[in-house]
Amino acid sequence: MALTVAVYLLFRGSATLPHNDDAAPFRLIGDVRDWMDANRNESPVFLFLVNYVRLLVGGLYDALHLTLLILGWAGTISLAGALGWLAGSWRGAVTTLAGFGAFGVLGVWRESADTLALVLAAVLLSLLVGLPLGVWAGRSVRLRRLLAPLLDAMQIMPTFAYLAPMVLFFQIGPASATVATMVYSIPPAIRITALAVERVSPAAVEASTALGATRWQTLRKVHLPMARATIALAVGQTFMMALSMVVIAALIAAPGLGSDIVAGLSRANVGLMLPAGMAIVVMAVVLDRMTAAAATREPAARDASSTRLGIATATTLLICGLAAARFLPAEFPENWVLHFAGPVNEVVDWAKFSWYGVTEATRNIATETVLNPVQNVLTTAPWWLVTGVVLVAAWRSGGLGPAVTAVCCLLTTALLGVWQHTMETLTTVLAGVVPALAAGLVLGVAAARSPRFSAVQRPLLDAAQTMPPFVYLLPALALFGASRFTAVFASVVYAVPPVVRLVEDGIGGVSPAAVEAARACGSTERQVLWKVRLPMARGAILLAANQGIVMTLAMVVVGGLVGGGGLGYDVVSGFSRRADFGMGFAAGVATVLVGITLDRITRGADERPSRKVPRKFPGKRRRGSHEDRT
Repeated sequence: MALTVAVYLLFRGSATLPHNDDAAPFRLIGDVRDWMDANRNESPVFLFLVNYVRLLVGGLYDALHLTLLILGWAGTISLAGALGWLAGSWRGAVTTLAGFGAFGVLGVWRESADTLALVLAAVLLSLLVGLPLGVWAGRSVRLRRLLAPLLDAMQIMPTFAYLAPMVLFFQIGPASATVATMVYSIPPAIRITALAVERVSPAAVEASTALGATRWQTLRKVHLPMARATIALAVGQTFMMALSMVVIAALIAAPGLGSDIVAGLSRANVGLMLPAGMAIVVMAVVLDRMTAAAATREPAARDASSTRLGIATATTLLICGLAAARFLPAEFPENWVLHFAGPVNEVVDWAKFSWYGVTEATRNIATETVLNPVQNVLTTAPWWLVTGVVLVAAWRSGGLGPAVTAVCCLLTTALLGVWQHTMETLTTVLAGVVPALAAGLVLGVAAARSPRFSAVQRPLLDAAQTMPPFVYLLPALALFGASRFTAVFASVVYAVPPVVRLVEDGIGGVSPAAVEAARACGSTERQVLWKVRLPMARGAILLAANQGIVMTLAMVVVGGLVGGGGLGYDVVSGFSRRADFGMGFAAGVATVLVGITLDRITRGADERPSRKVPRKFPGKRRRGSHEDRT
């Protein structure tokens, strides 16, 4: 570290690779897009593959959207209630009816129907591809190893990184948004399904084989029924990922709630964003509860009569809704809608003026003492010095392989012409990661040591992990306005819940025997925590750090919409202005490379075994000496 500081002071301001809006890589990417647009109806790749995929996906979205329009708001609500009843009895039906009814009350029924159609289309395609691949990977170690690095890279990639390739191949519109949402949401479908099939009891599989069942019969009669609950969890996670992506897909002309949120963010209008944001949260909660109820319900728990009663009740509910739709207006009644955009903006203005001193001081202190100094160091340091620091850090934590990967990814951002904006984004990520990890570690340790605190905290974490990333920008924008600190604040709040969960699970999973042995030796609770629990939960804590960094990066990039700057702003500019598409595409690729760089450093530390501490007193020692007692 001392050598790094000395070298920085000597070479500060040299070899800094400043940003150029007209860099050669940007022009090259723009030329590629122009060529693809000009040859879209002549190239065989587009004529016989890409265009057909676009038509197929667009046709699926149009069919689902038309179905929702034909059903009307009353028919759609009754259909959702019937499905909720089948999934979780009357509680599921009430939750679903209230949730779908809230779309109309919030005044965003048509936008919610557009978003729901896009989510359903993307999830259907994801499950159509992901579930068979997951089952195959669960039964094939070779395929599982082959898919692992690809799925790792896909889960590291921020949401913005998926948009530019979709525009390049499928242009803008519902089709490209559906494909982007499908690709983004497919990793959990594959991974969780593979895990479910892999963990099926070997004894049950061996018993089926011993009785003469074929591989297909064993799969259909043993693997899938025993993995049913976990596969349903995969479906739920796929829905959550799709809802996270479908809002951001508004940048490539995806219809629905995302357009209102993006418009509100660009205008700093919280009242415009709030109804759409609340509708997204309600949709996420309803779909999550429905899939969770389907996952936990045991088929054998119901007899034939109760099953017939449930089907009859759901059918009656659906018929009543369809009958009511014939007499109710096609549009949701205007007098049932709550209009609160004006009052919300008034409250936001009041909060800004009333808390101006606190919020402005907090933002300015964080900007002047943390963001500006760190950004100044990273942007004025020579590129080779930053690369050397990354090389040493990755080699120290994970070894040669992760170090080479991290350095190659970082240098590629320089070749793309976005080095300076990469350093700006890295500044924001570092400023958000430190408080997120500190808060997550404290709350996770407290929850692991106190069941009562964990019970209070768990529903808050469940709700936080259900909400899409855009929702976290609403309170941050209302409090601090459009600035880099707004993106940092939102990223901290977004990254804390998974860090808390992983730390709590890691410390809670420490062997009780080791804890009791430490207490029996006279250790205090503080000593047990620092000498037993935290060291033995090292893997979970490093995984929490890894996930915290990846999620912070994802939110920081989205923060480009609220003045976050860096690569996120480049991506947004690339979609809003055709002339900047090359820069936006390069910035999207750079966000992926930054994510892989940070992931290799932290994951390498997790995968590398702990170093053995050499003996401090080598040689022969007398029995009962101080060293032996220690």
